[in-house]
Order: sequence, then C-alpha cells, then structure tokens
Amino acid sequence: MQNVIRRLTIQDFHIVQAMETGIEDDYVLRIFNRLLDGSNRLFGLFHKGQLVSIAGYSLYGSHYAMLGRLRSDLRYRGRDFSTALMQHMIEEVFKMERIQWVGANTQENNLAAKKVLRKAGLHSYTTLYVTTTQSPSILETGAKPWKEVHNLARKKDLIYKGYLKTYSIFPYQCYYPFPASWELFTDENLLSWSFYENEKQNRFLITKEDQKKNHYLHTIYPWDDIDQQEGLWETITADYKQLTHRTGEDTYVWMDLTPSEVDKLPDYHPFELPSPWILFGISRKSWQQWEGN
Repeated sequence: MQNVIRRLTIQDFHIVQAMETGIEDDYVLRIFNRLLDGSNRLFGLFHKGQLVSIAGYSLYGSHYAMLGRLRSDLRYRGRDFSTALMQHMIEEVFKMERIQWVGANTQENNLAAKKVLRKAGLHSYTTLYVTTTQSPSILETGAKPWKEVHNLARKKDLIYKGYLKTYSIFPYQCYYPFPASWELFTDENLLSWSFYENEKQNRFLITKEDQKKNHYLHTIYPWDDIDQQEGLWETITADYKQLTHRTGEDTYVWMDLTPSEVDKLPDYHPFELPSPWILFGISRKSWQQWEGN
C-alpha cells in the first residue's frame, strides 16, 4: 500500500521535524507533546514510508471538534495528500457519537488551505477578523461602565437571546468559534465568564481570560454597533486593566469582528487587523449526506 494514515506519537517527533514545510519556528514542533493526548490528536499521512502531511484535531464543548495544524512537505504538494488526511480525520471524529460538528479555521489569503477544506467536504460559515489591542481606552467616550450580571439564570437568558435564538457563531475561545448550542454554555463556563449589561438592558458584553501565546481578555459582543454603545469601551478597559495587573505580563484585548463590524470602526481605532479568518465546518447530518453522494 502506497499511502498509510496513522496517529502520531512522541516517537514520531524527529520525522515531523524533518519535513520540509517552509515554516520557520513552527509552534507545532514547540508543543508537539501537548498535541498527542487528552482532547488533542495528530495524524500523519505516509507515502511509500515517507511522512508527507500532518494534521490534527481538538475537542471542545463535548459536541465539537476543530481540525488544524495542517502541514505538508513542500516536495509532495499538489497530490491531494492533505485532502485525504483531512477526510480521514473527519471520519475519525464522527466515529465519536457525541461529536455533532467539525470545523476548521484558515486565513482568507491561504488559498491552498481553503481548497483542501472544500475538497474535504467542509463549507464556509463566516469570516472573522482577529483584532487585538493594548489600548482599548482610545475608544472611550467618558460614559459610565455597564453593570455586571451575576445571576446564572440571567446569563442563560442573555445567551439564548444573543446567540442561540439567532443561530449565531460564538467565539468559544481565541481562534475557536463554533455554531452556538447549549453544549458550549455549561454552568461552569457561564459562572466563570464576566457578563455586563447596558442601562437599557438591550445589549450585553462577555469578557473572559484566555491564553494562547500571550494573555488575552477575550471580549465577546454579538452586535455590529460597537461604535454606538456608550459605556462599552469603558467596561472593556476596566476589565482589561484588571487582567493586565493580575498577569503582570503582555496582555491584549482580543475581539473577533465581522467585516461589517470592522468597517464601522473609527479611523483612530487601536486594533491590529491582519488577514481575516474563514470558519469552515460541517454537521454530522450534512457529512453523512455528503458521504452518500
């Protein structure tokens, strides 16, 4: 058999390291051992015994899986190895009956990755800009910060109105947005996240701590009127200052913004705006239908 796909182990580190991917300082190599167990897996496709492509997945919120860490050896690109590997991983993930949705994120300018994801059976859900700043106070207007919500029932009501009722995408973690469902919103999560409401109680904000490489105040706001809500940025700035003081390290505000939200930012906004990310995905039901065609 020319092609073999199998799960990678720590003993495979040296052959992954030997791949010619063209990526300098690849984080996959830096955290390789952390991507092999728990809720994470890495797989490799071997062609005639040579490792030519790797990818992995992580599990979230009991019902979700996110594909990623796709790497290909430059000498073997253009032969659909990555597509075959992605399809294999989707099949592996859906063998777990509790998983109802599989997704993948890639930057809009990564044409090769988008092609692989579409050929593997995933379709695009939304486009989001990953925006970060260390100066949210620039957008303050001097208004009063919003009132914090502590009641669990009220938090659930806000989540239902802001995300579940509207079938919206919820940014569960930095880099990991998912179609909203109650499985993302456990009592433990809702109690640990900070919720704030404006005076009219027709807008709310969620903030929570996240860490990928740096520390982030992950800021979640489900409307596209961030330029019109008095007190919004005062609330974000206050939480950001508290988190920065607590970490004592480089800390940023992180917001996932749609293109329409980015268009409404004032010219003096403090955010970094790299190439946007596209969320691809497929539900279990749609995957079964796609496989049957």
